[in-house]
Amino acid sequence: MRRRLTVGLVALLAIAIPAVVHGAVGVGQGGGTPGTSQNFRLIGHNPLFDRGMNAALAIFERSGRTFIYIGNRSDGSNSCGDLNGSGPVVPVLTPTNPDGTCTHVHPGILIVDATNPASPQVVGEIPAPQNPAGQPVGITSRELRVWPEKRLLIELTFRCSRLIHVCPRGNDTTFPFDYKFFDIRDPVHPRFLRSHVTRSEIGLAVKPHEFFLWNDPEDDDRALLWESTPTTSVNPAVPNFVIEDISDVPRGGPVKLVAQGNWNQFFPGAADPANYDFDLALHSMTPSFDGTRTYLAYLRGGFGVLDTSKVANDEVPEGTVENLNDDLITPAPFPTWGTGPQCPGHTAAGCGESHSAVPLPGRPFAITIDEVYGTFTASSFGWPWGWMRSWDVANPVTPGLVGEYKLFQNTQAFQGAPGPFGDDPETEQFTSYSSHNPTALADLVFDSWHSGGLQAVDVGNPASPSQVGWFSPTPLAAAALEDPALSRGPNKVVVWSFPIIKDGLIYVVDIRNGLYVLRYTGPGRGEVADIDFLEGNSNLGDAEELAEGDE
Repeated sequence: MRRRLTVGLVALLAIAIPAVVHGAVGVGQGGGTPGTSQNFRLIGHNPLFDRGMNAALAIFERSGRTFIYIGNRSDGSNSCGDLNGSGPVVPVLTPTNPDGTCTHVHPGILIVDATNPASPQVVGEIPAPQNPAGQPVGITSRELRVWPEKRLLIELTFRCSRLIHVCPRGNDTTFPFDYKFFDIRDPVHPRFLRSHVTRSEIGLAVKPHEFFLWNDPEDDDRALLWESTPTTSVNPAVPNFVIEDISDVPRGGPVKLVAQGNWNQFFPGAADPANYDFDLALHSMTPSFDGTRTYLAYLRGGFGVLDTSKVANDEVPEGTVENLNDDLITPAPFPTWGTGPQCPGHTAAGCGESHSAVPLPGRPFAITIDEVYGTFTASSFGWPWGWMRSWDVANPVTPGLVGEYKLFQNTQAFQGAPGPFGDDPETEQFTSYSSHNPTALADLVFDSWHSGGLQAVDVGNPASPSQVGWFSPTPLAAAALEDPALSRGPNKVVVWSFPIIKDGLIYVVDIRNGLYVLRYTGPGRGEVADIDFLEGNSNLGDAEELAEGDE
């Protein structure tokens, strides 16, 4: 949730922040109507107990069988959420819970056997009855990855929101954050190994929001986590970003801090967080395949590139922490877009809310993704939500915006549009036609576009991105938990996770409607069909081959 600006930026600060000139805009007409698709074929589906609030997925292959682990955006309580920050609890009511009675069905990490992708079946859940390290009250199982060579499942947990995750009121002390690591040699019965709280060099506990699993291409036994730890602090010792080494975890060893950085100090006026709508922070990041560059998505701060070559090349002396504060390749303040740091309301330019920054493998281009919710979370949100931008990063000192990709719902023509999935008040409040989690190939991007479904975008010419397919599922009749912010409007589709490509099929999770297995049949389908494994938040599988595509 983002708070609206309470005090204005002085004119000098607005001038000091560099803007970029928008390039060509491609508009996708399809995706916003549930139960429609183009150039995708549905192979399999599992509604995951109709539980709603599904989160990230991770895939693991063992002895010829395929297992999928799927987290939960909510928690192990039976809370209905809370509209109040203090005082009496006022529950968030939804169509499926109109009287304030909510049941959190199967709140743990579900284990799905997808060996037959046409019929994926739930075969287990963490917590299993014998496993105490499961889904406690107030904690969301938000992010999952698998390090397959070490048979290690990595879970990121943190306090879930009383407002947007249907969780009870609390704080980071009552509902603490951590990583949990599981041995999955027996994939259906994961064995809890240990938990870990991320700490800065001075010992401050810092809360990761998203992470990228990086396996060293030169050393199969070395794996690092790139972690965003969002903060509005301008204290250079309080990190917005850390890198931790998990190489010893499978052998029972500790997690080690390797590097950290915070660049808020370089943004004009950042000492007063209100100047950036309390939203100047690193949301997420993606390293290049070799780890030497990291692409930063900086919420109201825009898009920049960081040099992480010392970490990638294992040049940080043992027992020390690399300070990345002076390693920016793109000088801060970064290029920005939209209505700027204040984001003062609905305009055709949209709200700059940089969510993801991802390089196109093997090419000198990158994409950025903006994620914007409806007005339920912030009065300045709603239409036109967020979309994709493409950048020339041949010179990462000065990234250049070359193109944009929107849905029809992100354009001026949609504002006030009639119809069952038009721009009505409930859509403005409780729906998001916003880009979210992308998985990028050299010429294709698959993006989970919330109520716009799964989008296939041709970026062969980054200056002119275009729609080449979409899949918008038919919603379930009801879900045990309706997402308070994303599925209370008329459109009950919320495609959310990073798409994972395995054996030419695409696996993706809809928050409300479950797991989908798809085959892409549009332009470039041969490139997709040839992929053994690719995901947007690790460098595993075919990432190396794609990165070397133009060499």
